Amino acid sequence: MRAFRQLSSMSIQKYPISALPLPPPSKLLIHNLNPDPATPSVSAFHDTRKTAPSIQRRARILSPEAHFSFVAPYPVSFPYDIQPPEGEEPADRSAFLEKWLSDREALHPKTTAARTDLNEKPLQKLYPEKREQRMELLGLSETGLRDCLPHLDVGDAFELLGKFSLSDCSVNEEDRKEMKEDEAARQELIAVLGGHAVLVSAEDAEVKFAPWSLRYSGHQFGVWAGQLGDGRAISVLATLDPKDPDSVWELQLKGAGRTPFARSADGLAVVRSSIREYLCAEAMYALGIPTSRSLAIISLPDLPVLRERTEAASIVTRLAPSFIRIGSFEALNPPAQMFFFGGGQQAADLDALRMLGEWVSDNVLRVPRNGGAWGRAIVLEATKRNARMVAGWQAYGFMHGVINTDNVSILGLTIDYGPYAFMDVFDPMHICNHTDGEGRYAYKHQPAMIMFALRSLLTALAPVIGAEAELGNKAVGEGWAKDVDEEKIKGWREKGIELVEKEFETLFHAEYDEAYGEHMRKRFGLKNPADTDDSALFAPFLALLADQRLDFHLSFRHLATFRPALLSPASADALAAFVETFFGFTSDPGYLQRDVATQSWLRWLEKLAARVEGEVEGDADAALEKWAERVRAANPRFVLRQWVLEEVIARVEADAESGKRVLGKIMQMASSPFEQWGAEGDERPDTELDAETKEERRFCGVGDKKMLGFQCSCSS
Repeated sequence: MRAFRQLSSMSIQKYPISALPLPPPSKLLIHNLNPDPATPSVSAFHDTRKTAPSIQRRARILSPEAHFSFVAPYPVSFPYDIQPPEGEEPADRSAFLEKWLSDREALHPKTTAARTDLNEKPLQKLYPEKREQRMELLGLSETGLRDCLPHLDVGDAFELLGKFSLSDCSVNEEDRKEMKEDEAARQELIAVLGGHAVLVSAEDAEVKFAPWSLRYSGHQFGVWAGQLGDGRAISVLATLDPKDPDSVWELQLKGAGRTPFARSADGLAVVRSSIREYLCAEAMYALGIPTSRSLAIISLPDLPVLRERTEAASIVTRLAPSFIRIGSFEALNPPAQMFFFGGGQQAADLDALRMLGEWVSDNVLRVPRNGGAWGRAIVLEATKRNARMVAGWQAYGFMHGVINTDNVSILGLTIDYGPYAFMDVFDPMHICNHTDGEGRYAYKHQPAMIMFALRSLLTALAPVIGAEAELGNKAVGEGWAKDVDEEKIKGWREKGIELVEKEFETLFHAEYDEAYGEHMRKRFGLKNPADTDDSALFAPFLALLADQRLDFHLSFRHLATFRPALLSPASADALAAFVETFFGFTSDPGYLQRDVATQSWLRWLEKLAARVEGEVEGDADAALEKWAERVRAANPRFVLRQWVLEEVIARVEADAESGKRVLGKIMQMASSPFEQWGAEGDERPDTELDAETKEERRFCGVGDKKMLGFQCSCSS
C-alpha cells in the first residue's frame, strides 16, 4: 500500500477502469486480425449477445482464417442449469435456451458515480439483470498497478483490503466507516475484473471495442493437440501505457467463463490456482525474469467449481503487452490436420499467417524489417527473448511444469502459471508437475523444451521465410500462397528451415549463455565476466548443492556472510562455522559425509575468494562489504515455496476476510524478496521477536520437510 500511496501523490491523471484511454485502431488486435465469422464485427457481436448468446461460448473449431473470437465474460457453472418453469415445457427448446442465457447476459448500461469526465467517450459498462454474483476482492497488486497501470483509479480498494499482515488480521471497523469517497471507482473495478460487468464501445464510438479470446494450437507434452485457444481467458481491455504511448497493456481475465475454445470445460478457475498465478507473476518480475504481470484477484464464493474437489471460483487479472503465443502461429500452419470428438485442427491458412506475422513484427515485437521481410526476424527475436527468459528460470531455480508450445509467449514472457515450483533441495532432474511422469519438463530439460517450442515456430513460419528469400528479402503480399501447389510450398518450407535453423540454434545458445552468466554473476556478487566462471565457480557450486542435498536458495543467500579472510589459519573456527551452516541446509543430515563435504567446500571457497579478491579496488574492507551487499541484492531472502503457497491458500479458503491480509503481505514479500525479512541477521530467538517479525522469519524458512519437492497437478 505504501508504494501505491506514494504513486498516488504524483501528478498523474487517473481514470476509472471504464475510462482508461483506448489505443488507436492501429494498435488494437481486434482491428487488425480476423475475427471468428460467427461474430464478424463488434456490432454483430452485440446482436449475437442479445439474440443467440450461446454462439459466443459454444465450443467449435473456428474457420481456418480466424485469429480470435469476440466473447464476453460469463462466470457461471457449466453445463448450464437451464430448466423451464415446472409444467411449462417450451415449444421451441432452442429459443428458450437462448432467451434464458440472454436474460443473464451483461447487456444493460448502468451509470455509476465513478468519474467519466476524464475521458470524452468512456466505454459502456454493461451489467446483467438476472445474474447476481457475490464478488470479493482478495488482492490488488501494488507493483503491477505501479508499473503497468499507474493511471488506473482503484478508489478505496486498498482500504477495503485492510492492513497487510501475517500476524494481525483483525478488521478495524472504524476505518471501514470512512470508506465512502472512492467507493464507486472500486465497485466498478471489481465488477469488471470479477467478470460481472462488460466494457464495450458505444455505437457511435470512433474506436470500436469488445472483449476477445485468442485462437491457438500447440504441442502438449510433445504431441500435436490441434486447436486449443483461450479456453478460460478473456482479454477485457487494452489501454495505452502512460509512460510509453507506443506501448499497450492488455488486461486479461483468467477464469471468467467459457469461450469457443473451452471444449468440454467450464472456463472457470479456483482460488487455489488464481492465488498461485497472482503471486508468482510478481515474484518473477522482482527476480528480474520476463513475465506477465498481476493486477487483481477476485473470488466468487458462491460459485462452486469441481476439480479434484469442489472449490470456490476465482478470477485473476493478468497484464501483458500481448498474450500471443508460439501456438498462435502453429494454428495457421499446422504440422497436421485432424478431427476428433471435442477438438481437431483446421487446414493451414497461409494468408492469415501473413496477417499475424505482420501484426506481431510491427506491433508486438517491433522488429526492423530489412527489405520488408519479417519471417526470419520474428523467429530470431522470439528466440533471443525466450532464451533469456529460460536462462532466468535456470539461474533462480524456477520450474514451469508445462512448457507446451501454446504456453510459450512470442514475447519471451513467462505465462500460464500452473504446476510451477521454485527449487527447494537442488536436484537438476526435479519434476514439479506430477502429471509429467516421464520428466519431459524437468528443471534440467527446460532450455531444451523452449528450443523445441522455438523450432515449432520456425517450422510454422518456414514457408514465409523461404518465399521472402525468393523475393529478394521482400515481404510476401496478400494472397501470397493462393493457387500455389503443395510442392512449391514444401520447397519454401525446406528453404526457410535451411536458411534459419543453424542461425537460431546458435543465437539461442549465445543468448542463453550470456543471460545465464549475467544472472549467476549477480548471484555471486561479481561485477566482471570471466571465461572460467561457469566451469570453475557456478557448476561446481551447484554440484555441491546436489551432492549434499542442500537448499538452493538458502545456500546462495549464505554466501553474503563469507569473507576471504575466513580462509586464513587464524579464522579456522569461523570458517568451520560458516561451512557448518551449509550443512544445516541439507534435507538429509544422515546422508552427509561431513569430512568429505567440508573439504569440497574448502576447495570451492578458495576459488570464490580468489575471484572476489580479484575485483577488489581501493579499501578492501569497504569493497568486500559492497560485494556482500550485491550478493544480498541478488539472492532472495523470501522465496515463494510450495509450502508457503499451500498455507496462504488454506488461510484464504478458510476465511477470506483475514486470509486476504496474509495474501497481501505475502505479495509484498514476493515483490521485495531481497529485503531482510524477519530481522535477518538478528540472532535473538523467536520468543524475543514481535509477532509479525516472527511470522516473517517463519515464512522465509523451508517449512515442513514433507513439502520439499511437492508436486502439483495441471489443475493448479
